[in-house]
Amino acid sequence: MPSVSPDKLVALQRNADEIRNICILAHVDHGKTSLTDALIATNGIISPKLAGKVRYLDSRPDEQLRGITMESSAISLLFSMARRPSPDAAPEQKDYLINLIDSPGHIDFSSEVSTASRLCDGAVVLVDAVEGVCSQTVTVLRQSWIENLKPILVINKMDRLITELKMTPAEAYSHLSKLLEQVNAVLGSFFQGERMEEDLQWREKMEERVAAAAKKEQERAERKAAAAGVGGDGVSSLGDESSVVPSTNGEFEEKDDEDLYFAPENNNVIFSSAVDGWAFTVRQFASLYEKKLGIKRANLEKVLWGDFFMDPKTKRALGSKHLKGRPLKPMFVQLVLDNIWAVYEATTGGDRGKGDPAMLEKITKSLSLTIPPHVLRSKDPRALLLTVFSAWLPLSTALLVSVIEHLPAPPFAQATRLPMLIDDSPGSANVDPAVREAVITFDTSPKAPVVAYVSKMVSIPESQLPHKKRRGGGMMTADEAREMARKKRAEFAKAQATAKNGDSSNDIGPLTTALDSTAIEDSSDMQESAPVEEEDPEHLVGFARLYSGNLTVGDSIYVLPPKWTPANPHASPEPQKVTVTALYLLMGKDLEPLETVPAGVVFGIGGLEGHIFKSGTLCSQLEGAINLAGVSMGSQPILRVALEPENPGDLEKMITGLKMLERSDPCAQYEVMESGEHVILTAGELHLERCLKDLSERFARCAIQRGEPIVPYRETIVNSAEMAAPKSKDLPRGTVIGVTTSKQVTIRLRVKPLPAEVTEFLEKNASTIKALYARRKAETGKPSNQTDGDKEVEELDVDDDHLISGGGTEANGLGSILRFRERLTQAFEESEDPDAASWKGVVEKITAFGPRRVGPNILIDSTKSEICQKFLTEDTPLVTATNGDEEHNNDNNNAPHPRDLSDKIAHAFQLATFQGPLCNEPVQGIAVFLEEVTVSSSTDEDSSIRDSSGRLTGEVIKTVRDSIRQGFLDWSPRILLAMYSCEIQASTEVLGKVYGVITRRRGRILSESLKEGTPFFTILSVLPVAESFGFSVEIRKRTSGAASPQLVFQGFEMLDENPFWVPNTEEELEDLGELADRDNVAKRYMDGVRNRKGLFVTGKKLVRDAEKQKTLKR
Repeated sequence: MPSVSPDKLVALQRNADEIRNICILAHVDHGKTSLTDALIATNGIISPKLAGKVRYLDSRPDEQLRGITMESSAISLLFSMARRPSPDAAPEQKDYLINLIDSPGHIDFSSEVSTASRLCDGAVVLVDAVEGVCSQTVTVLRQSWIENLKPILVINKMDRLITELKMTPAEAYSHLSKLLEQVNAVLGSFFQGERMEEDLQWREKMEERVAAAAKKEQERAERKAAAAGVGGDGVSSLGDESSVVPSTNGEFEEKDDEDLYFAPENNNVIFSSAVDGWAFTVRQFASLYEKKLGIKRANLEKVLWGDFFMDPKTKRALGSKHLKGRPLKPMFVQLVLDNIWAVYEATTGGDRGKGDPAMLEKITKSLSLTIPPHVLRSKDPRALLLTVFSAWLPLSTALLVSVIEHLPAPPFAQATRLPMLIDDSPGSANVDPAVREAVITFDTSPKAPVVAYVSKMVSIPESQLPHKKRRGGGMMTADEAREMARKKRAEFAKAQATAKNGDSSNDIGPLTTALDSTAIEDSSDMQESAPVEEEDPEHLVGFARLYSGNLTVGDSIYVLPPKWTPANPHASPEPQKVTVTALYLLMGKDLEPLETVPAGVVFGIGGLEGHIFKSGTLCSQLEGAINLAGVSMGSQPILRVALEPENPGDLEKMITGLKMLERSDPCAQYEVMESGEHVILTAGELHLERCLKDLSERFARCAIQRGEPIVPYRETIVNSAEMAAPKSKDLPRGTVIGVTTSKQVTIRLRVKPLPAEVTEFLEKNASTIKALYARRKAETGKPSNQTDGDKEVEELDVDDDHLISGGGTEANGLGSILRFRERLTQAFEESEDPDAASWKGVVEKITAFGPRRVGPNILIDSTKSEICQKFLTEDTPLVTATNGDEEHNNDNNNAPHPRDLSDKIAHAFQLATFQGPLCNEPVQGIAVFLEEVTVSSSTDEDSSIRDSSGRLTGEVIKTVRDSIRQGFLDWSPRILLAMYSCEIQASTEVLGKVYGVITRRRGRILSESLKEGTPFFTILSVLPVAESFGFSVEIRKRTSGAASPQLVFQGFEMLDENPFWVPNTEEELEDLGELADRDNVAKRYMDGVRNRKGLFVTGKKLVRDAEKQKTLKR
């Protein structure tokens, strides 16, 4: 294929109707990059023979080594096709620009999928014909649904049905039908969930309208009754009838899901084999058989897939009802699959291992194909197979024609996608109507506002930037060679002139320099230039999409951070105005310079380094701009690792490299712990390996050591039968009476485990609690129970706070305090706690949630005087704690009122739940009842109220925190482990080895199912994150690469084992002995965390066999 010049691609950017922005999404190893290779070969970038082997867009060495994609890459392709403007017109040749983004399929790189999907208008979803719908397939389908992308389905690796599974065409058709049903079932679940949510919102709106109308009519009737003195009731009833009834007449409008699903007859399903270079749609075969069968193509498309059969006598399509017992094949089997199977039989020979030349000649004549003689003489059957299919069913034609016909162009896509994105953006009500209209209507006029979205920052070595890089692998063009020769001649002439006019002893140097610069570099020059090549600084280039206007090099534009809102455009940090220094056409690992970019194009942008953290919005105006940030990441970083340079002098290099890595990776995070450790957060082991490789080789350029992975845990308590007696015999279990050091304040509180149903409810609605708290804070300013110390707790980066799975406020319909309180009360009532009576009326007394004010722990004010403000109260302003009480003891100025201490108690509650007593990990599932607070007068008469209150602040916080910890330990403590959900596809031969690896790592098998028509089992299990390191490598080694797991974080699970358990009964002492040799797993985890954090570890042996101590030298 002839290569396509970048100038031709740039010229096509001006015609937006002939642009398609697509991303390729799939599970790992389902053939995305091989499919992309076949499309790239059409533009002459790579040879068609190497398609599927080169993996052109996998430009990283580790991507080529592992055979998987780790970073999303973009490339622009030209595709020409003949189209008829009208059915009767002659076909016209039209050129289309395809901006294609290849995304990773591994779960660790789901963030790359999220960033790619935001820039595109359509998605090509690949599914392996053998493996079917996998975990990441569901994830990418959900991502395309969230981003409102129009998808087309490609069922790839069809050749495996023939060569591996040895299926007949009829068996393959049955298998493909079931596979299609599975994919459509996933889409149907998304539609059903959205429909139920909209139905709930509609019902709530209708109830609000009815209530508002009834209240309005009642007020009007009361006013009329008061004015007239009579007839109020009649008017009221008449008004209610006239206003309420019309409001309930509106019915919920059902959405039509007819066009939602994949169906071959709709030509949105492609059957392909990327490795063999062929693909087809039902429309292609309908065109092939149109004249032969005498059936119109439109009618043939409808019956070529499904339970339709061909009558051999009449050549007409029959439904299953009209078979009358005749054993006919479905039309898809008879007309399509039989032919595909015949080509494989004729070329590779199938089970016989040798092709059939006579059958091949018959096939080529019937299809009017010409096979070159050297291919027919070839002894490689695959070469013959590829040649036949490339001439008959080329993959690029089937795929790109479907993309052009079924996926929308940027103007149409923005009109349907952007209104939803704008409405969901921060401060959407304050967006300038002109900006909104320009984005939705795809305004490309010179005066149109410029709006672009940068989904991520890509790190590019300076040597690969266009102005630093020679074309053609170091070969200069003729113009470049002539220009360089002219400069060298000028330098040489100048050096000669200097030599004639000056002293001969001083002019040898310039002359030699000029000669050396024109000569080929010798070995010494190469040695001197080698260190310079190593210093190849990295530059960050924005991966962007322009939605309106035109962007030119040199333009100044505002960079809006993700949390910016048009409601307060000048809030700190105020958006900066930057100058665009470069624009690039993305061609895989290569960049082509551009002068200007029109709307609807995916491009690279320079000049944003240091101004955009991970993603952001670009806008030509600040007032009324749109903030398009807020990409929903598929996976959150869970794996924490502390890093340090091998050479302490390279610490600054490592810190600078970590900051650049954080900017260039959508998912990686960098933070500095309180202990001074430099920690990187990644999505998984593979992601961590890639980040460390980039950090040491590209960003920091120094040797780096990694510590042990830091795994998150949670702490909780349960009511178990093996608990020891309460520490205080006179008080209920969990009750602690704390006294401050000065004996001035006495606090009685009780710690109790929350019901499991309530804890789960609070975990799911963490974002709702956060929204309610933010609303209260905005209405009243600084809440009553927040001190300056609380700000530290809010700003602390708590371990894995992002792992709190919070449903959105809108999604759960829990936006109002009243509704949230009702649902929380319902959760308490539905709990199976045997002591359910003690939870009655608790919801109204809740004063705080923790930790970080959104966690699954509650502080309950059970004091008689109700010293703390209630959190779940509707339309009740929060009064400040310093207001005091009218009944304050004015006789003694040195005795503060208990209400003055409410904010200190709330702060101590946040601290106690932030760091539990077991290993300083966050606590969940406890309720703290504040029962009594007694304040006595100060014995120090000389101290002022201010001095005593300052001293009491620290004493009260310390006493309440320690009391909560003591009450926590009065129950049976438990550790919650972070868990991965693991999905593995394995054959029967390696099933036992897979089970062995999972069991050895304390995993648990959830289900095992056999995929119909295949020898593969799908195993679902859960695995502790602490035991998962090296799991993927071990399972591949044990199974010789036949099984590969996908690990997805799914939350925390309790380890039902007391870390402080010791044998007490005679039976336990007899079985285990006093030392309890049985391995206490919970204690092992707890001691490991305490040892890492530098806390005291009980029972740790510092010296073993002291009489045998030896030095290392001896």
